[in-house]
Amino acid sequence: MDHKNIKVAVLTSARLVLGWMFFWAFLDKTFGLGFATKAEDAWLNGGSPTAGFLGNAVHGPLAGIYHSMAGNPVVDVLFMAGLGLVGLCLLLGIGLRVAGFSGALMVLMMWSSLLPLENNPIVDEHILYAVIFLGIAYSDA
Repeated sequence: MDHKNIKVAVLTSARLVLGWMFFWAFLDKTFGLGFATKAEDAWLNGGSPTAGFLGNAVHGPLAGIYHSMAGNPVVDVLFMAGLGLVGLCLLLGIGLRVAGFSGALMVLMMWSSLLPLENNPIVDEHILYAVIFLGIAYSDA
């Protein structure tokens, strides 16, 4: 296997893994599959996919902004559309430029909601995901 094929295989694998992470989060929050979301808290059962994290977990200088968005039905729809569509596009290999930029924006917003970071002053997994999303946006993955 030559280097170009290896690069494509690695980026394709990253695309599929990130796609599944996002699409799984969409499915779990929608149906309450019992992993991160209990059935009674599912979006289809009237739960808010943003209320728990944005209402309780965020901290730091932007906490007020994120707390004000917690549980807002418009924010819920936008967040779930982002998870579902970015995940599905990455899994299907369609609209990768838009999905890559959208995914990077979403994870950078998640990153900014947790400032200051617990284990490193600047970098955590969200930054890594953003870099991978941008790599996908600009590649043949």
